[in-house]
Amino acid sequence: MAPKKSKRSASESSSSDSGPDDRNPPPKKSKPSDKGSSKKTSSNEEEHSFALDKNRFVKVREFRGKLFIDIREFYEKDGETLPGKKGISLSVGQWNKLKEQIDDIQESVEKLG
Repeated sequence: MAPKKSKRSASESSSSDSGPDDRNPPPKKSKPSDKGSSKKTSSNEEEHSFALDKNRFVKVREFRGKLFIDIREFYEKDGETLPGKKGISLSVGQWNKLKEQIDDIQESVEKLG
């Protein structure tokens, strides 16, 4: 039979002078979430939000210094309206290109619909 391996105590296996506090790294701090963009923080926010449906909105907002047109589905959680995953944020250039093609898109909708 093979000899049994004995467990070493924590003090024998550690080469550190300090105790077990330094063995586990501190928990990672989470980045502060930007929930303020979905909250109604000012009347200015309301001026840039346009309802498409019950839970779908077009919002014109600034993100990291750039302007975006955000077409997104929202949901409610704990009485708060939050942005969902379903949606798209268009840059101003993409928005302008979409506007240029509206007549062609409408024509296609009429043909197919």
